[in-house]
Amino acid sequence: MSRVPGWLGRLGAGLTEMSERLDERRAEVEQDSDPLAAPEPAAVETPPPARRPAPPAGGPRPDPAEAVPWGVRVAAEAGWRLLVLAGTVWVLMRVISAVQLVVFAFVIALLVTALLQPTVARLTRRGVPRGPATALTAISGFVVIGLMGWFVTWQVMENIDTLSTQIQSGIDDLRDWLLKSPFHVTDKQINQIAKNLREAIGANADQITSAGLEGVQVIIETLTSILLVFFSTLFLLYDGKRIWEWFLRLVPAAARPGVAGAGPRAWSTLTAYVRGTVLVALIDAIFIGIGIYFLDVPMAVPLAVFIFLFSFIPLVGAVASGALAVIVALVTQGVFTAVMTLIVVLAVQQIEGHVLQPFILGRAVRVHPLAVVLTVAAGGMVAGIGGAVVAVPLVAVTNTVVGYLRQYSEELQQQKSAAQAEDEAVGRNAEDPAHQG
Repeated sequence: MSRVPGWLGRLGAGLTEMSERLDERRAEVEQDSDPLAAPEPAAVETPPPARRPAPPAGGPRPDPAEAVPWGVRVAAEAGWRLLVLAGTVWVLMRVISAVQLVVFAFVIALLVTALLQPTVARLTRRGVPRGPATALTAISGFVVIGLMGWFVTWQVMENIDTLSTQIQSGIDDLRDWLLKSPFHVTDKQINQIAKNLREAIGANADQITSAGLEGVQVIIETLTSILLVFFSTLFLLYDGKRIWEWFLRLVPAAARPGVAGAGPRAWSTLTAYVRGTVLVALIDAIFIGIGIYFLDVPMAVPLAVFIFLFSFIPLVGAVASGALAVIVALVTQGVFTAVMTLIVVLAVQQIEGHVLQPFILGRAVRVHPLAVVLTVAAGGMVAGIGGAVVAVPLVAVTNTVVGYLRQYSEELQQQKSAAQAEDEAVGRNAEDPAHQG
């Protein structure tokens, strides 16, 4: 058998294989040269994951803020805000204490203005020009106050000798009554009490002497305060409205409407408080004065004036003035008269607390008795008698202002919600095809 056909078959198979390789090469060249041909995605080597540091033995550490309990964080947030408020109040009190004379004079002028302003308004409505009405009212008010002080001083100076004799006689009678009383008080105990009183007076002799040496300064400060009160009252009565408008211009525009609405309500509260307190104090002084007058207590009229003045200090003033009347009755007229004086004082004060104050003051000045006690105590500790006098009207006015601002804020929020709801309704109607047609 011839071998040629086998050789030709192998040659043909080789040529066929070479042709297939050339076709594959041509196809690769054409694919590389075609710009629209999508290249085959190249194999991207994924980098090995970064090695994380090994967690500590106790586990992963949380964020420090998240580690603090929620209650502690809330307490801390409230705490630093309270510290800021306390610092502000402290700075304000330091400033007030530096100009205490001016501040008290202006506050007393506000109280006197609240008392006299209705009279000025009444005279103005009857045709009297505002200037003469203001001058007439202010001068008349201060003349009345001055006459009261002069009358008390005159009565005390006129009766000081008789009163000293009555006090000495009353002390002897009180000593005899204590020796014979069922309290088993001995003469030795009474002598020991008298000795302790003398020693206390002797120990405080230096303070009493220094207070006497500072009398000139006290007189100068008193006269300065009286002048400041007088001129402040005069200008507040005459130009109070423009002073308030000037103050409103200092308030930020966003808060001005609320402050403008709170001001008249605060003034109404202050006016109601001052007029009601004066009326209640006058009733107390008249009825207690009549009672001690018929009990033959010396200086009944000056004691009644003291009761009137002390009534401007809520709670504490009534107790102090009543105790003064009882002590005078005890050392001058004896135990029975002192007990009767105490009954008169307690009866009048009970009528005042349960009938007069709710009826006269009404809802205009409603402050809880606990708030009154704490306020008077704080005012007395901070600024003495003057602080106790102005503490309660300050709290009453603050209560009115805070209540009004809360109500104003709620009404403003309701108006905003209503306006927003109306805008949303208008927007929905504009998008609705039925309304558009």
